[in-house]
Amino acid sequence: MASSKDYFGLGRLVSIILAIIPITAWILGIVTRFSEGKIVAGILRIIFGGWIVWLIDLIMMIFGGHILRLLNI
Repeated sequence: MASSKDYFGLGRLVSIILAIIPITAWILGIVTRFSEGKIVAGILRIIFGGWIVWLIDLIMMIFGGHILRLLNI
């Protein structure tokens, strides 16, 4: 199946490629959370969206097809 919930419904392979590039993953993670209406989660991604969140997002995108959703507010 080539569709994914994250990164605006792009295909899973495209989402994984975008997740590999740190700055792209950070920006798309923030935009994704804001587009879902999760303002607090988007702000937390801005503040704490460092290397650890990027690495977790990358692993979750490869194995599950979605990014980290630590806070669903």
